[in-house]
Amino acid sequence: MVEKITGIMIYYYFVCKRKLWLSSKNIDMEEENEDVSIGKFIDENTYEKSRKHIMINGEINLDFIEKDRTIHEIKKSRKIEEASIWQVKYYLYYLKKLGVDNLKAKIDYPLLKEVIKVELSQEDEDKLEEIISDITQIISKNIPPKFTEKKICSKCAFEDICKI
Repeated sequence: MVEKITGIMIYYYFVCKRKLWLSSKNIDMEEENEDVSIGKFIDENTYEKSRKHIMINGEINLDFIEKDRTIHEIKKSRKIEEASIWQVKYYLYYLKKLGVDNLKAKIDYPLLKEVIKVELSQEDEDKLEEIISDITQIISKNIPPKFTEKKICSKCAFEDICKI
């Protein structure tokens, strides 16, 4: 049985199910990845006056939240935007399940000087429940999903291990 479904699991679900499985087994290849390092640098050096990294139950990690109840997620680029949007929708869903409702959410792209709004609909909640169920099945298996080459593989921290 799965103890926790994290925001990063939702993100990886959309990026690569094999990466999701590897990460769930505590295989971490991202420490030395240049793209990950750049993303961390952007995260640490933007919005410095805002409270950052609000961890809730070890499952969701909000980059920051404004007084007007707006959750912010900071991203480097829009390349994997669908995954980012669903990660933020999961944050809204998760907090709603805890009784924290009427939140707003945005994804900030500081390098692009862009911000997009993210909303959670009932259809999104239904889809998230399916995604959570699917994630639970994926990570409970003894072997990872089959490797499938994607355009983003060349930038992925897990590239070398995936191709083994």
